[in-house]
Amino acid sequence: QVQLVESGGGLVQAGGSLRLSCAASGSIFMFNAMGWHRQAPGKQRELVAAITSYGSTNYADSVKGRFTISRDNAKNTVYLQMNSLTPEDTAVYYCNFQHPSGSDWRHYWGQGTQVTVSS
Repeated sequence: QVQLVESGGGLVQAGGSLRLSCAASGSIFMFNAMGWHRQAPGKQRELVAAITSYGSTNYADSVKGRFTISRDNAKNTVYLQMNSLTPEDTAVYYCNFQHPSGSDWRHYWGQGTQVTVSS
């Protein structure tokens, strides 16, 4: 089992910045991926950014150039630096941890942290 603890959400004005953190604990496989998804009211949950334990990253087109994902493997912690925020970034942000399990991937989710961007 893996437990995830998120922090860093809040209210910010458009154009501002926030930094999210997510610390993983428990059965941490050496090869894994951590990332952030978000869900706005009335919309499906979507990938924002992800990073593997080797440092490969993936971003949603809507956040490229504005958000940066990074991680500290020694602390099993992933960070999401969000700059130039817009009201469209308002959502609940969920930390995700996944590792290979047989031919599939096993997923774990944080409790979510609210990000609200005012215009």
